[in-house]
Amino acid sequence: MLSVLSQRISQWIVPGVQAGFVRSLTNKKSPYQIKAHNKHWNPKFRKLRGLKVIKVDLPNFHENESWKPSEMSGEEIRSKMKEKGIQPVRNWQEKPLELSCTGDIVEPYIPPEGDGKASIISTDFPKQKIIRLEKKSRSMWAARKIRQFDEEFDPYNFATQEATSIYIKMHEAMMTKDEYKIGTYVTEKALLEIMENLDCKTIRWKFMESIEPTRVVHIRVIDVISKDNIFAQITCRLHTKQSLGIYDRFGRLLYGNELTPKDVLEYVVFERHLSNLYGSWRIHGKIIPSWKGVGFEFQPIRTVAVTEQKSL
Repeated sequence: MLSVLSQRISQWIVPGVQAGFVRSLTNKKSPYQIKAHNKHWNPKFRKLRGLKVIKVDLPNFHENESWKPSEMSGEEIRSKMKEKGIQPVRNWQEKPLELSCTGDIVEPYIPPEGDGKASIISTDFPKQKIIRLEKKSRSMWAARKIRQFDEEFDPYNFATQEATSIYIKMHEAMMTKDEYKIGTYVTEKALLEIMENLDCKTIRWKFMESIEPTRVVHIRVIDVISKDNIFAQITCRLHTKQSLGIYDRFGRLLYGNELTPKDVLEYVVFERHLSNLYGSWRIHGKIIPSWKGVGFEFQPIRTVAVTEQKSL
């Protein structure tokens, strides 16, 4: 039967392959057997070719649905996070700390009621003098402490020259809303408050003149964290004439009038980091006395066009 089958196949097989193919049918150990080879034709570098294959663990996207940390123990959660290479979550207990300025005004100066209005012949003027003399001794001690870091410091020259100059430049920078320029004249604490109040507002400010010479009314020195980290705060009394107009983003007047100058009495606090060799005096805040009242609210001032009616 096998010989008959080989004769029929030999009719359509190529003559050159006929003999070997027939032998492969009759003898299984024939060297002319045709097999499907899965090996590389060159046996060299077999190990290196195997190392080229990288086994990748594909993520299981349905694992998060079955993973419920509330139902797992602490050890199971730890092993699962370690398997995935996730760092354990820790409670953040540290608070941001800014060492270039203090967080508040130290022993704020309390202005006497009626300041700027009391004259020499009034009853309030002697009271103001007595209160000023009581606090003057401690301010003199603080001024001597500042001279240990700045030998050329003089309260009178600082108030009349440097303090007034910083005050004017700071308000001019506020009109441009340049955060970097404002930061050179105010501390980080005051910068956050100023930029928040400047949001969606336009300021028109102009300095006219000083009604009274600027003077120092309060000086304090404080150490923060360590005794070597020293800050100085100086409260200056500025009685000036200036004009101010604040507009909203639509150009409506919210407060003041840039064409009408007014007398302004302010108590501005200047601060300097004495321990820093390159520290400079910057505005730290303003003191608003309790007897002056709570501030004001911005309300758009609307102008109404008045039409003249001609009498018949």
